[in-house]
Amino acid sequence: MAGRPSDLVFTLYGDFLLHRGEPVWIGSLIELLAPLGLSATNVRTVASRMVARGWLEAERDGRRSYYGLTERGRRLLEQGAARIYDPPRQDTWDGRWTLLAYSIPEERRVLRDRLRARLAWLGFGSLGNGLWATPHDVRAQVAELAEELEVAGYLEVFRGEHVGLSEPAHLVGQLWDLEALNQLYDLFIRRHLDDCVRLKREGPDSVAPREAFVRRFALVHEYREFPALDPFLPRPLQPKDWAGECALALFRHYRDLLRPAADRFVESVLETLPAGAAARV
Repeated sequence: MAGRPSDLVFTLYGDFLLHRGEPVWIGSLIELLAPLGLSATNVRTVASRMVARGWLEAERDGRRSYYGLTERGRRLLEQGAARIYDPPRQDTWDGRWTLLAYSIPEERRVLRDRLRARLAWLGFGSLGNGLWATPHDVRAQVAELAEELEVAGYLEVFRGEHVGLSEPAHLVGQLWDLEALNQLYDLFIRRHLDDCVRLKREGPDSVAPREAFVRRFALVHEYREFPALDPFLPRPLQPKDWAGECALALFRHYRDLLRPAADRFVESVLETLPAGAAARV
């Protein structure tokens, strides 16, 4: 499966293990990630790296290693889950925009890059020269982000109306490439619709648990890229042929069909721990 090994581990924890209170045995992680193309060595290496980066924490029980999310890792995945499974939706809009301007010194460009990525995640688009805009009222989230990245002294935030001189559709076109994003949504729909319809017709139990796990994992891993690209515009600002909501509905329905069998596969893997370790997972 395409993607960095750490991204695969994030998907595994985010969609299958997030609500487990105890760390997971490395043997279970290896068995769960094997169908997705990761070797045991890959899994051990990426788990160690994610510990070093503060996303996972390791515990030992004798000679066995267990890995659980740190508070930072859990917070990241919970925020991601909210945006993936329940994105902001506005059927109406008051016409007001949130503008953010920043001027971060070149010697702190790493922070600047992190800020840009997080602003896109919050639904901002760039107007260039350090000026970003979104139709969402995300002042509270921006304040938290500025504190987290320690860049409050470099930011200014404004809230108000766009009074010209272009039309709203033109402004939206400057901020986001919605045509390209719409094509990606359309590809997602065409790639998964037939399988979803077939599974609904034949019933969720028509797919073996291991296959359901692989399908659900691939579905979520593909769809989780969209929240970083989609500003989730209020309906009045969306293009008339917008495919995003159809893609979301398909994603939710197909995932729900796959969920029971996929969860059974995960449970069966977690229950195959050596004697004495099962109580830990």
